[in-house]
Amino acid sequence: MIERDTGQSGSMPVGSGYHDLTDEEQAEALRPVALEAAVRFGLEEHRLEVLLHAYNTTYSLETVSGERFALRVNTNSTSDEAEIATQQAWQLAIAEHTPVRVATPRRTVEGPWCASVDSAALGRTTLVTCASWLEGDDVGDPSPEVARELGRAMAQLHEHARGWALPEGGSMPLFDSPLFGDADLLDTADLQEDQHEVLRIARTRTEEVFRGLYAGEPAIALHADLHGGNLKWHEGRLSVFDFDDCGLGIPALDLAITTFYLRGGDEAPEVALREGYASIAPLPDVSPVDFEAVVASRQLLLANSMLTTSTSQLRAMARTYLPTSVDRLQHWLETGHFTRQPPEG
Repeated sequence: MIERDTGQSGSMPVGSGYHDLTDEEQAEALRPVALEAAVRFGLEEHRLEVLLHAYNTTYSLETVSGERFALRVNTNSTSDEAEIATQQAWQLAIAEHTPVRVATPRRTVEGPWCASVDSAALGRTTLVTCASWLEGDDVGDPSPEVARELGRAMAQLHEHARGWALPEGGSMPLFDSPLFGDADLLDTADLQEDQHEVLRIARTRTEEVFRGLYAGEPAIALHADLHGGNLKWHEGRLSVFDFDDCGLGIPALDLAITTFYLRGGDEAPEVALREGYASIAPLPDVSPVDFEAVVASRQLLLANSMLTTSTSQLRAMARTYLPTSVDRLQHWLETGHFTRQPPEG
């Protein structure tokens, strides 16, 4: 079950027949967008390969001079130009003022931080970003060693964000509710009434926790998607990428999101994550009960996102992912502990 590439939701119109294409066909249909964007970024293409077609579509671009870049077509992203400019400004500030390794964003030849390209496949204009290439393999499921470094990096990002201000005209969404402000489509999902009742109770409880936590702490910039699919490990160093989901929130939310992806059975990476964080800054002051609710809220967000994506694989996965989400949330409601590990028996 792929759970790390759905991002945020937001219904997006697509061109006729796009939904019926396979993932490979969809990525190929978006290739002209990436090629046109490369020109806008002043890059002469030698080789363009699909890296990932999921929530968004990322290509590896090798130029005729041998340089390599990551081009991301915002296939489903709802980030507008002001939000993208803010994401890029924060990455540059992180690179300059923290030890955290991030990709360097690139401007178009005309100056903006993204290229606006018409897509016949999607039936609309889409935004494309470009960044320097990060060496190393995607982390996937982090080892305790990598999780510890991730905890350190997360704390460093939070410490930096407390003193960082959005640039003039910049914008970031506020993540002060479980669905991050997205339209709630879960009530329309094809589920049994008892399953809908689980979702309603989970939404109510997590919404109450969010209200309480956000009443007592100012929101700061968060990556809000720190999992193994957005991390690289190379020569003993961690790199962080994909800031498309960043926004304003409390530090406990970042920690809870990462924890969600570590709840697969082995507790060692989660313990290491918290140790790494605490080596840089105090852990967020949140009760265990409230923290579990924030971890569980990630399940609601991902389930909701499945109902809006245009990506073929993710749409197909929704049929089984939604009942799985209900089962996990039911377990949390009954035990007070959220886990992605299937219940025994």
